[in-house]
This record gives sequence, C-alpha cells and structure tokens, in this order.
Amino acid sequence: MPEENRLYLHHGPIDIIAHVDGPEEIRSDLYECAKKRFSTVLEELVSELDLLKLPWSEVHPEPQGRIARKMFNAVRGSRAFITPMAAVAGAVAEEILETMVNHAKSEVSCLKKIRRMYVNNGGDISFWLNYGSAFTIGVVDNPQRPELNTKVCLPYESPVRGLATSGWRGRSQSLGIADAVTVLASSSACADAAATLIANNVNIEHPGIIRKPACDVKDDSDLGMHQVTVKVPFLPEKEVSLALRNGAESAKALIRKNKIQSAYLSMQKQTLVIENT
Repeated sequence: MPEENRLYLHHGPIDIIAHVDGPEEIRSDLYECAKKRFSTVLEELVSELDLLKLPWSEVHPEPQGRIARKMFNAVRGSRAFITPMAAVAGAVAEEILETMVNHAKSEVSCLKKIRRMYVNNGGDISFWLNYGSAFTIGVVDNPQRPELNTKVCLPYESPVRGLATSGWRGRSQSLGIADAVTVLASSSACADAAATLIANNVNIEHPGIIRKPACDVKDDSDLGMHQVTVKVPFLPEKEVSLALRNGAESAKALIRKNKIQSAYLSMQKQTLVIENT
C-alpha cells in the first residue's frame, strides 16, 4: 500500500496489514524481513495442525514451531473448552511483529529511529511503541454496520501490547452470542484466546437463538460437534444484560489471573467495560 506506507500480506486465510512508523529506508528493510518470515507461516502451522486443533490439555505434547508455541501458551491452563487455534490470528501477528523488532534491534541505532510499529491480522493486532508514543484503537461492534463505537488510547507506559476481538458475527466461530468482545492484553496471542473465552460466555439459552454443530458450519472446524451460534434474534434488554454479565464474570476471572488488562463487551447496543482496577 504505497500511498500509506503500509505492507499488505496475504496467504490462504491470512490477511495482514503492517506499518512501521519510521524512516523510509528502515521501513523498507523491515517490510522485506516481514515478507520473508510470512512466507513460511502457513506451512509451519499446517505441519502441526492436528495438534493445534485438539482441546488444550497438559497431557498433549508441546508444539515445536514458534507460532504454535505462542498459541499453546496463550490457552495454557484453561479449564474451559478451547483449542490453541483460538489464538492463531493473534499469534501470527505477534510473530511477524517480533521478527521486525528483532531485526531492528540487530541494526545499530535502528530501533531508536522508529516511533511505533503494528501488525494487524484480521483485527487482531500486535504493536510496539517507542518512548513517548501511543497507539489509538477504534472498535467496531458490528462489521455489517461499520461505525466507530468506542476508542482507547494506549501510551508507551501501558502494559498492553496486543488486542483482539471475537463474536458470533466474526469470521471465526463462537459458542456465545456477543456481537463483539474486544480484549486488551500483554500480547495479541493472549488477547485472541481470551476474547474467544469471554465471547463464548456472553451467552444465555433462548428458543430464538439458532446453533449448529461447528463441523456442519465449517468442514475443518477445530470445534467439532460443539454448538456454534449462527443466528441471534433481537432479544429483550434483560436477556441481553444477563448474557453480558455472564461474559463479564469470565473477563473478571481472566483479569484476576493476570491474563488480560481489560475487556469491552457489546451486544445489541448494550456494552460493558471490565477493567483491571
């Protein structure tokens, strides 16, 4: 994307937009580094796909690939059903950014000249900030009616370096009924897994909600026969509030465990913000 000095990378299901806020020669060098690493990503993930699609368990062997290990660590210790695939988009974003940061560190005084960097993989974002810089994020609750619903500014001093969004309307499957759950965490892989867990718990039983086995909706789904949401009718306010409160309890538990910093939950024009206070 020459007019905006951004890098676009696409391979199979992966769509990445990356940006380096720094001098042109440094930016070009880091983009080449990112492209080289990106060319190996899909093959690397496919080689361990069978393991990564299994529900997390301490009895399973540790994966070998760098991205796979990030995915595995992001879901480690979860008592709820989740597979490492829940963290795949965030882990890929994190790996591409990490590759650029490490390359910049290897060049004398290179990192000092960069203000900030980010890698956005389908809305799951990993970013790096230099001293004095900040990262501003806009959240869209419903991609079918795109509008800016909220925004947050993250300065250099913030521990947050990754964010991710999950919900039943997204490209990935959800067990819950949230329009959007956006999570801020120390890494995008951790944010990705946490957003999935919280969105799964924004949930209630209602006869109008239509669910189907995940494998019937998507042939290669890692969720197997688990029921995923395919349609949510307009619900009474009290029911929406209950679903959001259920998700909020999940978010609070993850904050207590130091897994995330905060979460923004949205459903049918109701929202909740859960923060680490």
